[in-house]
Amino acid sequence: MAAARLAESKEVSDEDTLLSSLVKVTDDRQLIRDEIANILLAGRDTTACTLTFAVYRLAEHPNILQRLREEILSIVGPSRRPSHDDIRNMKFLRAVINETLRLYPPVHATKDTVLPATTTQPPIFVPAGTNTAYCVFIMHRRKDLWGPDALKFDPDRFLDERVQKYLTPNPFIFLPFNAGPRICLGQQFAYNEASFMLVRLLQQVSAIEFVPEVAPESVVPPGYADSPGSDGTDRVWMANHLTMYAKGGLWVKMTEAKNEHET
Repeated sequence: MAAARLAESKEVSDEDTLLSSLVKVTDDRQLIRDEIANILLAGRDTTACTLTFAVYRLAEHPNILQRLREEILSIVGPSRRPSHDDIRNMKFLRAVINETLRLYPPVHATKDTVLPATTTQPPIFVPAGTNTAYCVFIMHRRKDLWGPDALKFDPDRFLDERVQKYLTPNPFIFLPFNAGPRICLGQQFAYNEASFMLVRLLQQVSAIEFVPEVAPESVVPPGYADSPGSDGTDRVWMANHLTMYAKGGLWVKMTEAKNEHET
């Protein structure tokens, strides 16, 4: 019976869903529920956060949007479905996603961890048994780690000499997926998912305008943009539950791209 189910599981069609695939290999309802909940939390909300803030920043930086769109059209044209190799060759796309993850990490902080042994690294002393946590959001915006322009949205920091200056000697300053042996198992899937969505969006859309006034509940309060950790330009209201999200939603107008010739 198990062998038959395994054979069936290898037959995949466009109509298959995650749920139908799970049902083929197990009838344990608790396991199925747990796996679906895990995917929805870890694979939906996190990528939704990344795409939300990527679209926001592209709306705020039309020059970056146009540069990204030019890269996309030069590789896949206005209609072709991108392959894995296509996405891998879109260096600026990856830089845009990384910069979004830097400023808006979906998981903004880690759960408290009890250190098993005393840690001493002058001038820091952490006794054994101490509950500790770190805030990825704050680390990603520290000027001592990322340079004087740490608060600025600039995808080129992942392409130019700043990579060698800041990131290469200290890769643990960039932790949207955590790092080390407990790095997120879905990291590459998340990159591909977000990349695919942005490619398909910008094949169809040539401009994005941020219009928070459409939904007054999404408008940031007075003085919000001048809060610590902001460069003074933030106009989207960041909030957190388990993951980061835009309070009141992200409201934009998109301009449909005109018919363009295949490249």
